[in-house]
Amino acid sequence: KLTVATSDPAYPPWVMNNAPESGEGFESALIYALAKELGFEKDDVVWVRETFDQAIAPGRKNYDFGIQQISVTEARAQIATFSQVYYQPDKALVALPGGPADDAATFDELRKLRWGVALGTTDLTYVENILGVKDAAVYDDQVGVFQALQARQIDATVVAVPTALYVTAVQVPDASIVALLPGDENDLGHGLIFQQDNPIVSWIDEGLMGVIGKGVVDELVHRYLVADPNVKVINE
Repeated sequence: KLTVATSDPAYPPWVMNNAPESGEGFESALIYALAKELGFEKDDVVWVRETFDQAIAPGRKNYDFGIQQISVTEARAQIATFSQVYYQPDKALVALPGGPADDAATFDELRKLRWGVALGTTDLTYVENILGVKDAAVYDDQVGVFQALQARQIDATVVAVPTALYVTAVQVPDASIVALLPGDENDLGHGLIFQQDNPIVSWIDEGLMGVIGKGVVDELVHRYLVADPNVKVINE
């Protein structure tokens, strides 16, 4: 068996209908492509659930690896082992229409907004270290961020583009992707996360290189994770 952990609930476009076993959604489809590359049948893939905090915590794991949009960072690599990076998402500025984010075109103007982000995420370090925001409101989870956005207690938040696609389609349909932002040099991209020093990492990496080399990841990105190319871009 190949035992894989993901979140509960797991959201589109990463997992459709909170059903990772369906093979629908970027992460679900990627795992089944990886399993096939490694010689597993679909029925050999077993899913377990855990929170994001549990995924990035040190200690023994009851699964082979986890996948739930986990960014590879140097700090996390001190307490867990990662696979090679399989996807590097752009960042998206999400806001309600008619607010001050609509006219922002530079980092200086972005710093004047009231920002809200989730605790423990690379979104928080991005807002603080890349955008230079010193007084962002911090919430326990993304649900709290989106509730604050809907109540107009904050002007904007930043999330990975694929997450932003789901947020603006389902969770906060009144909101929109206002701008695309540059990547974070401290966020190396998404990787599978393992218990530290798990000996199967190199084998899993071989499988990942196989599916990446066959164009599977590119095809899944195009199917599930592409944003509107007409959205404005703010680079500095």
